Amino acid sequence: MNTFGRKFRVSLFGESHGACVGVCVDGCPAGIALQPPDFTLDLQRRRSGGRGTTARTESDVPELLSGVFEGKTTGAPITIIFRNENTRSGDYADLLSQPRPSHADFVAARKFGGHADYRGGGHFSGRLTLGVVAAGVIAKKMLGSVTIAATILEVGGVTYGEHTAALEEAMAKGDSLGGLLECVASNMPVGWGEPFFDSVESLVSHIVFAIPAVRGVEFGSGFAAARQRGSEHNDPIVSPCGKTKTNHAGGVNGGISNGNDLVFRVAVKPTASISAPQQTFDFEKGKVDELLIRGRHDACIALRVPVVLEAATAIALADLMQLHAR
Repeated sequence: MNTFGRKFRVSLFGESHGACVGVCVDGCPAGIALQPPDFTLDLQRRRSGGRGTTARTESDVPELLSGVFEGKTTGAPITIIFRNENTRSGDYADLLSQPRPSHADFVAARKFGGHADYRGGGHFSGRLTLGVVAAGVIAKKMLGSVTIAATILEVGGVTYGEHTAALEEAMAKGDSLGGLLECVASNMPVGWGEPFFDSVESLVSHIVFAIPAVRGVEFGSGFAAARQRGSEHNDPIVSPCGKTKTNHAGGVNGGISNGNDLVFRVAVKPTASISAPQQTFDFEKGKVDELLIRGRHDACIALRVPVVLEAATAIALADLMQLHAR
């Protein structure tokens, strides 16, 4: 399915080289100021153009088709589309017989009986994160004083800011790099989330794993906790409001927000589409053969993920906030 959330519901639609991509947001309260310029900053942060990002450029102008009247939300579902303008679908014709390694080409063709739109990755494209970012703008408005910031920690295993040489080397070889990001949500109240299936970690992880290329999520001290003792990992409470001396738990106990910052990190894999020659199965020839991928692709998709990660987090928290208020 293409929908996330129970009270604040977000549905994505469209394909990378179709007429448009977009999002429908249901559960937004009426009376929130919302106009196209409100999306500008976050959409610009997601845009390509920087070194290591795709050469595909799109205007990415949001068209608000429903749910907004005279500059304010109406309480009805909000539909937003982004028209696709700069497509080169011919670059993907060969992928029908020779799907890209580590991409969705093969599984999409099998799952949908050969009917999936393969152009530019179709519905599996990172271009659909435009809808996530747009929904995140709305969610951030709903969250009020809760602020969310995602930063890049590493690119290709090198500290961000010192990664240029590694990125240039990968690009020169027609290769790609992954990255590590951290996201922090501040001013979180106590009490959001439920034990077990609707825990804060469960719902945030659910939507974060929907971001293409995300391969891992850890909260607080994460996997490092496995090497700590309880005396090291425990967070002593130092105030009546629940603030703790340390934050190894990442702001969550028993699936419920504890009033400290929500802190988690995500691992983003190297972009699957690389220009370096690869060996993979050719279904027309019935054998493994060389694959040369055409098209325009990010050498490091992690460079464009921070704003998407913030948006996904905001969506999950907006849903948790609505569930808490029920």
